[in-house]
Amino acid sequence: MVTAKIAPSLLSGDFARLAEECERMLDLGADYLHMDVMDGHFVPNLTLGAPIIKSLRPHTKGFLDCHLMVSKPEQWVDDFASAGADLFCFHYEATEDPAALIEKIRAKGIKAGMAIKPKTPADVVYKFAPTLDQVLVMTVEPGFGGQSFMPECMDKVRDLRSRFPELDIEVDGGLAPENIEVAAKAGANVIVAGSSIFKASSPESVISLFRKTIQDVQAAA
Repeated sequence: MVTAKIAPSLLSGDFARLAEECERMLDLGADYLHMDVMDGHFVPNLTLGAPIIKSLRPHTKGFLDCHLMVSKPEQWVDDFASAGADLFCFHYEATEDPAALIEKIRAKGIKAGMAIKPKTPADVVYKFAPTLDQVLVMTVEPGFGGQSFMPECMDKVRDLRSRFPELDIEVDGGLAPENIEVAAKAGANVIVAGSSIFKASSPESVISLFRKTIQDVQAAA
């Protein structure tokens, strides 16, 4: 059975204190550290790149879950692998040859993930899933934090979970205490959250709630 993994999005953290923010999240119970990489082309926003991952790596032993919202992700595999990324997640919509890209990622000794936008159907994942460590179902349009969760995307999560019971299925976008049960019941086990964790009065309580909700849903299944 897949396990619950909570991945705070550092996009919502204090970039001037990024290493400290990473360690704070791990101390509060986070499993992954979700790094949102945006190129200003595939998505309109511009965030961080491989040099920041490289600078961060010596300061944290946390699992760096790198979500690349970039055009031509193939050109960044070497840089992110060398920088210390633990997982390289690319967008299906951004590459012409997902199979070759997955092979390239794996050849670097890191985990491979593939993300799909809200309007991309789940069936594009089917033939690639056996070679993936994680599939990310976006629950907002990629590019900006603070958007509202799109519950209609849960149909894709249910579909993928029914077909791939041992696959890590990540959801990202608008996840919060009020909708975590919906995501957990659909079959998501990796939860990315930015605002709802970092802006909470007790981030530790939110992380704990996310984990317990997934565990409770799995136990009742």
